[in-house]
Amino acid sequence: MPYVVTDACIQCGVCIGGCPTGAAQEGEGKTYIDPAVCIECGNCEQNCPVSAIIYVESDGEQAEKSAASSAGNSDTL
Repeated sequence: MPYVVTDACIQCGVCIGGCPTGAAQEGEGKTYIDPAVCIECGNCEQNCPVSAIIYVESDGEQAEKSAASSAGNSDTL
């Protein structure tokens, strides 16, 4: 789930209106982004007036970056 709505969400609806796929939906207490529908365009994050939407890398992507970073740092040990 790359884009996540934090508790700072004020449910203004801007992200819902700006989502080209309908992935951003009203939820209980805050908006929800459906990862199965999200195309990771970033409109929701850019349009949010309170910066309540953040990009979170998936575990697989994070593991690959950590491994690459570790490999690069092994030369300096």
